[in-house]
Amino acid sequence: MKVYDSDAIRNIGIIGHGAAGKTSLTAAMLFDAGAVNRLGRVEDGNTVTDWEEEEVERKISISTGLAHCEWNKTKINILDTPGYRPFLGDTKLALRAADAAVVVVDAVAGVEVQTEKVWEFATEFGQPRIVVINKMDRDNASFERCMGSLEEAFGRSLVPLQIPIGSEKDFAGVISLITNRAYTYPRDGSGRFQDEEVPAEYRAEVESAREKLVEMVAESSDELMEKFFADGTLETADLVAGLKESVIRHTIVPVLCASASLNIGVPQLLAAIVDLLPSPARVGTFKGIHAKTGEPVERTFSTAEPYAAHVFKTIADPFAGRISLIRLYSGIMRSDTTYQNTTRGKSEKFGPLQTLQGKSMTPAGEVHAGDFFAVTKLRETATGDTFSDPSRPFLFPAIEIPEPSITFAIEPKSRGDEDKISNALTRIAEEDFGIRYSRDPQTKQLLLSGSGQLHVEVTVAKLRKRYGVEVVLKTPKIPYRETIRGRADVQGRHKKQTGGHGQFGDCWIKMEPLARGGGFEFVDEIFGGAIPRNFIPAVEKGIVEAAQRGFLAGYPVVDFRVILYDGSYHSVDSSELAFKVAGSLAFKKAMEEADPVLLEPIMNVEIYAPQEYAGALTGDLTSRRGRLQGMDMRRDTQIIKAQVPMAEMVSYAPALTSMTGGRGTYHMEFSHYDEVPAHIAQKIIEEANKERKREEEE
Repeated sequence: MKVYDSDAIRNIGIIGHGAAGKTSLTAAMLFDAGAVNRLGRVEDGNTVTDWEEEEVERKISISTGLAHCEWNKTKINILDTPGYRPFLGDTKLALRAADAAVVVVDAVAGVEVQTEKVWEFATEFGQPRIVVINKMDRDNASFERCMGSLEEAFGRSLVPLQIPIGSEKDFAGVISLITNRAYTYPRDGSGRFQDEEVPAEYRAEVESAREKLVEMVAESSDELMEKFFADGTLETADLVAGLKESVIRHTIVPVLCASASLNIGVPQLLAAIVDLLPSPARVGTFKGIHAKTGEPVERTFSTAEPYAAHVFKTIADPFAGRISLIRLYSGIMRSDTTYQNTTRGKSEKFGPLQTLQGKSMTPAGEVHAGDFFAVTKLRETATGDTFSDPSRPFLFPAIEIPEPSITFAIEPKSRGDEDKISNALTRIAEEDFGIRYSRDPQTKQLLLSGSGQLHVEVTVAKLRKRYGVEVVLKTPKIPYRETIRGRADVQGRHKKQTGGHGQFGDCWIKMEPLARGGGFEFVDEIFGGAIPRNFIPAVEKGIVEAAQRGFLAGYPVVDFRVILYDGSYHSVDSSELAFKVAGSLAFKKAMEEADPVLLEPIMNVEIYAPQEYAGALTGDLTSRRGRLQGMDMRRDTQIIKAQVPMAEMVSYAPALTSMTGGRGTYHMEFSHYDEVPAHIAQKIIEEANKERKREEEE
């Protein structure tokens, strides 16, 4: 496999809203560059980067695919990322490994909700961007309308480098504002184009657009501004050089147009990636943390530097095992060599280094700074880990991934699958940081959480197809809590005589409420030896254990303070067990007097939907006991913010789909606990106590 130096590499993340055509564009790039011998199509399930069974079946990207091609003696590493909200955690992790972003926008829809989200990711990582207006061949496609949408969302730094030739079914190619040439294509998907003079009917438009481009580039430096004022324009060489500097400094975002499905405009995109986006060597430095001191440090992209590499993704392959996808930032790494995992403080023996083309692997031998590779079957390594030379220990900072927004209880269809579930979910969670699973100690249910219902459904499908584990999704039990609103002053006394040594423990406690989120506080105000010091922890333990079992409905009691202020003991019969029981009895008596209430989790909810559905959605939220926190508009998308009880949101996903015809999405995260209204609380308490009784009878 050919080894590329840092200045001959471009690392790009293909990002955008779901269904904008990112995977189709990647497929066309690979085909035009000769990396594959046929033009893959999402509809046919044969693209390089959407190779997982669920991706092929659903025709959407679920996780990032890595591929590469060569254009003009430059290697382009392509990260084809998901665009639907439930999978954007994977997009964010992958994009950090890139040096620049290609933002794909639908020529019909323009800027959409997730376009803005992934744009924010690129901004967070300080990456230059190229925008591609894709699907120019579709009905209702409009380059002008899409440019207006882009400028409204992201400002005047977005500048066209091309003018489309025709649109919708007549889209036939592009005119470059830099070369003043027209590139026309047949509609056979071959990607072969004719280099022609600009058609007469486009010359005035091209001249006007080129003047604007030249002015924007001239503004980027004093030297170019002087040339512009002196000559009234810029030479092509100055224009290209100034444009590249402007792109790298983020003062200009070039906009191109294409049809990935017809393979029109893709060679010009490949050329723009090579000519305008930075190589790792041009990026220059990368930042992290000194592994020993914790101080911020800056390192250089260079093969002369000690090695530093970052694991940005893990693939859990049922046959090949764990595959770690790694970006090498500095130094050189070679096959069959031992390297230090700085995050874990352990050494790992690398087998053959591999380059990935989708799911296909090719041995690489060695890799230089700035490039990507994969290694199989690393024992200790996980996504996010750093490898670095022990002489220059270095860590890449962790990336914050949004917390899951939806949770289901899962149960195996057969008892034989119970033992398999945990192992299978562990494997899946290794490659998908957005998935969480745990057993709720309160409800005893195994909970599976994801960023949306689709995310959870995909995970369940992976369990079935990869690991042969059949599970049933169920609505999870709501993790209610109990607390108090009043105060109590009670005695807990335990006395038992059973022959020989008896049991005696006696304590007096005061109980009072804490602010919401205060948890539990135990205050020891014993003096004068009323209770020996060695028995006081037993009182606290008895209270804590009783609080976990609950009082009203078996839910944990929270947000209260207990003050132990008096008691008595027997020199022979007192013991830790006796005082533990006394503490438990005191707790129960105090709960009877302290006005106990039920608490429920309240969620922060954000809903995204077309404006025409706003009335129906706000009405529905009100019926779910939701409290509106605000509304916002981003072009045609209404954003509704509310706080809603979790109990009212467990069935929200299908309801939202029904109300908006599938055009609405939502995100939620935990906010706080609040009191359950009395009439609802009574029903919950009655049902919980019935269930406890049934369990005791069984």
